Amino acid sequence: MAARVEFRRRLLVRLLAGSVLIAACAIAATAWLAARSTSGAIRAEQGSALATDAKIYDTLLGYAATHANWDGVGQLVADLARDTGRVIVLTTSARAPIAQSANATLPQTASAVVDPLAVDPALVPNAPSHRIDPRAVGPFALTQEERAELRERAEKTASCLRERTGYTITVDELPTGRSVVRSQPSDDLYGIKFCGLSGLDALTPTEQTSLNALNDAVNACVTAANGQPVMLRVDMSWLTDTVAAVPTTARPGQPPVASTPATKPGLPAPAPGAPSSTVTVSPMPKSAANDMVTACMDKSRRAMVLPYTSPAALLFITDPAGETAAPTGLSRASALRIAAVAAAILLLAVGVTVLLATRLTRPIRALTEAAQRMRDGDSSARVTVKSKDEIGQLASVFNELSAHREALERQRKDMVSDVSHELRAPLGNIRGWLEAAQDGVAETDPAFIASLLEESVVLQRLIDDLQDLALADAGKLRLHPRTVDVADLIDQVATTHRAQSAVDIRVEVGPVPEIVADPVRLRQVLGNLVGNAVRYGGPDGRVTIRAAQRGDHVVIEVADTGPGIAPDDLPQVFDRFWRAEKSRSRQTGGSGLGLAVVRNLVELHDGTVSVASTLGVGTTFTIRLRQTGPRR
Repeated sequence: MAARVEFRRRLLVRLLAGSVLIAACAIAATAWLAARSTSGAIRAEQGSALATDAKIYDTLLGYAATHANWDGVGQLVADLARDTGRVIVLTTSARAPIAQSANATLPQTASAVVDPLAVDPALVPNAPSHRIDPRAVGPFALTQEERAELRERAEKTASCLRERTGYTITVDELPTGRSVVRSQPSDDLYGIKFCGLSGLDALTPTEQTSLNALNDAVNACVTAANGQPVMLRVDMSWLTDTVAAVPTTARPGQPPVASTPATKPGLPAPAPGAPSSTVTVSPMPKSAANDMVTACMDKSRRAMVLPYTSPAALLFITDPAGETAAPTGLSRASALRIAAVAAAILLLAVGVTVLLATRLTRPIRALTEAAQRMRDGDSSARVTVKSKDEIGQLASVFNELSAHREALERQRKDMVSDVSHELRAPLGNIRGWLEAAQDGVAETDPAFIASLLEESVVLQRLIDDLQDLALADAGKLRLHPRTVDVADLIDQVATTHRAQSAVDIRVEVGPVPEIVADPVRLRQVLGNLVGNAVRYGGPDGRVTIRAAQRGDHVVIEVADTGPGIAPDDLPQVFDRFWRAEKSRSRQTGGSGLGLAVVRNLVELHDGTVSVASTLGVGTTFTIRLRQTGPRR
C-alpha cells in the first residue's frame, strides 16, 4: 500500500496555494496600479480644470480692473468658452445675467466672485495682502500723451545703457502706463547716473495729482482716528515726522524735508503698481499705528479706484454636462490607460496560471501516454517519477502495475510454452509406443501396458495441477474444511512416500492440536513438498517432516538434505513452471507446477508458506496454518 502523502505535498494544497497566490498578486497589483493611475489621472485632470478656471477668472478680473462696467464683456466670455471648452456665465450679485456663453442652469453656489478690489487668493496665489488687483490703477492711469513721452524717454535711456554698459536692458510698461527700464540682473543699474536714467523717476502730472488726492484721503482717515498725518510715496509707502525720509517729489506748496533717502541712490522711485523697493532706515511707527495707516490707505485706494472698475459679479463655470466642480471622474484616455494596465495584469496572471497548470498536467499527460502505449500492447511502458505528491505516487503505482503486467505477460507466454512442452513429452511417448505396437515392433505385454499407464498418470497429474491453478485463479477452488489430526495426516503422507522411495523419511511431531482444514487439499500440499524433497534429495538423502504448535498456529516443516537453492532463485520458487535447473527433465525435475499449487492451496487456508535454503546443506519449506481454520 502506498504511503500517505504529506500535507504540504498534496496536489490540492499546491493548486489552492497557487490559485490564492495568483489571485492575491493580481488583485494587489491591479488595486495598486489602478489606485495610483486613478489618483494621478484625477489629480492631473483636477489640476487642469483648476488651472482653466483660474485662467478664466484672471482674464475676467483683468477686464473688471480696467473697465468701469461689464458692457463689452460678452465677446470675451464667448472667446474664453471656445478656448477652454467650459460654459461661462457672468451675473450680478442678484443673479441678473451679464453675459453667458451658453444657456445653463445655474447652481446654488458661484464658482467665484469677480471683484478687482477683493481678489480671491485661492485662484490668484500671488495676490497682494490688500487684495486689490494691480491692474486696478484708477486715476493713476497715465494719459496717452504721458505714456508716449515716457516711452520715448525710456527707449532712449535703454539704448544708451546698452551701448555704454553692455547690459541686457529692457523697457517694460506698468499697469498705470508708466515705462520703466530694467536690466538682468536688476542690480546692474544700481548707482548709474548717466543716460538720463534718474530723470525717468519724475512723476507725471496725473500721478502727482492722484497721489495728492490719495494722501489727503488717507490723512483724513488717520486724523479721524487720532493718528499722525503721513506723506505717501508713489510706491504706497509713507513717511511721518518720526521717519527721516524725503519723498521723490515734494508735494506742491510743501518744502522738501531734509532727510536720508529711503531708496538706493540713483534708483527710480517705484511707480504705482510696481513692487516696493523702499528701504526704511528709521524705526517704524508702532504696530497699532502702522495697522491703522494701512487700513486707511486700503480704504482710500478702494474709494478712488471704485469708479474706474466694474462692479462685483458672480462667475459660474460649468462643463457642458452641467458639472460645476473640478472633475473627480476619469477621462476616456485615463480610463483606457487603467484598462490597459488591468488587462496587462490579467494577461500576466493568466500566463502564470498556464505555467503552473502546465507543470501540474505534464506528468498526467505522460501517464496518459504511457497508459495508451500499454493498451496498445507495450508492456514496458513506464513514466518518470519526479515528485512525491499524489501525481508522483500515481506514477509509482502505474510503474508497478506496468511491471506486474509485464511479468504476468511473460509468465503467460512461458506457461503456454511450458504446458506445450510438458504435454508433448508424455503424449509423444504414448504415441510412439502405440505406433510401435500397431506396426508389430513392440509387444503388448504387461511391461508395455505399465509404461503407457505411467505416461498417462503423468499427463493426468499435469492436467490436475493445471486445473487446480485455473480454479484458484478464478476463485472457484472450493475447500471442504473439517477437523484434521495433523500427526495422523503426516504419518499417512510419510508412509506413502516410503513405499515409493528408498529415501530416509523421518517424522518429528510434537504435541499438536487438531486443526480445521480440508484434509484432501492439505494432504496434496504435503505430498507435493515431500515428493520434491525426495526427488531432489537423491537416494542417499534424508527428508524430515516436523510439526509443532506456535501460539494459535500450527507450523509444519519439510526439510531435505539436497543440494539447496541459490539465494537469487528463492523468490521464484513458487512461480509456475519454474525449475532450479532448466536442464532437468519432467522425470527428475517435475512439471514445475507443484509448488505453485502448494502456495495457492495454503493461501486458501489463510496460511502462509515460505522457503529457506543453503547451498550444499538443504532446503526447508515451512507452512503456517491457523488452528481454527480459514476465515471464509
